[in-house]
Amino acid sequence: MEPRNPSETWAGQTDRVDRQEEFVLRTLEERGIRFVRLWFTDVLGYLKSVAVAPAELEGAFAEGIGFDGSAVEGFARVYEADMIAKPDPSTFQLMPLSGEMPGVGRMFCDILLPDGTPSYADPRHVLKRALARASDLGFTFYTHPEIEFFLLREKPEPGVKPRPIDSGGYFDHTPHSIAHDFRRNAIAMLESMGISVEFSHHEGAPGQQEIDLRYADALSTADNIMAFRLAMKEVALEQGVYASFMPKPFTEYPGSGMHTHMSLFEGDRNVFHEPGAQFQLSKLGRAFIAGLLRHAAEVTAVCNQWVNSYKRLWGGDERIAGAGGEAPAYICWGHNSPQSGGRSGSRRCRRACRTRATSCRAASSWPRPSASRSSTSSCGTSGPNGGITGGR
Repeated sequence: MEPRNPSETWAGQTDRVDRQEEFVLRTLEERGIRFVRLWFTDVLGYLKSVAVAPAELEGAFAEGIGFDGSAVEGFARVYEADMIAKPDPSTFQLMPLSGEMPGVGRMFCDILLPDGTPSYADPRHVLKRALARASDLGFTFYTHPEIEFFLLREKPEPGVKPRPIDSGGYFDHTPHSIAHDFRRNAIAMLESMGISVEFSHHEGAPGQQEIDLRYADALSTADNIMAFRLAMKEVALEQGVYASFMPKPFTEYPGSGMHTHMSLFEGDRNVFHEPGAQFQLSKLGRAFIAGLLRHAAEVTAVCNQWVNSYKRLWGGDERIAGAGGEAPAYICWGHNSPQSGGRSGSRRCRRACRTRATSCRAASSWPRPSASRSSTSSCGTSGPNGGITGGR
């Protein structure tokens, strides 16, 4: 996949898109791919998909695929239902899913209105607008998610307590458990789809897993998270278990979150990093954190859309801290405090992000990927853009 360049000229973008479309069509023919899945998400982050034959793809590139937008959560009212899904060739990947040999292709779509203008209900378009505003300020927004989820013995039924697949704890090495094989197979599938993985391990609760994706620009990260969820569900199905991204399925164990490390770059320079400053955190980095804190309520609402999400976000009582885990309970930031909503100096992002990143810990394990990244980008950059300064 070629890197996205917001400052590229229109003629250059057209030539690049033509080359990408040709690459997709050629790859489908050479690999004998019979189906291509065109993806987009509704406003709640649920994946939507339509499958097309390769012979229809050239027309889809030119005109898109029409669908009933009123049937998709949050997209349109009945009397303005006509919408168009237009595939983005830069997002093309082959997916080696179970039972589908030699695999299927997939691309994310931009959602358009009948006149060809972008739909403001399209979460991906919302993120693109936020990243364009950051680009206007001279910044590129990079993110690095740590995704937590549970492996259960079976899909939970109403009124029946879910059962985790093991009794392991944080960083436990469980060579003979299903979870060990699961993570190995899941990472193999992700990497075959072009999604780089940085770490994986058992988390603190029984059956709880964490897989961390390598840092990338925010739009690529949002796309990767959607592919990640599907891959985890597919691998779990193959192994006869169930992968749950429910934020808080157990009262007595910590919930699952998606801690996201963020950095702003000017070219190859991380503008959050300032040698010699306290925590090596620049004034702009502090202002970015201040923007997040000023809009903490909005960021929390976007990143935690379920009632269950808020059962994870509680704390303050040391006797029951284990049940809440390290979920943030306060609107504050700190250098090493796990219960603060914002955190500086991510230890895991040092190599990729050149020593300094800001971590947003409020997101649940099922946020809306595009919407959550657009909210953190917009709220964070509102700090330096609006003259908000970070305190101590």
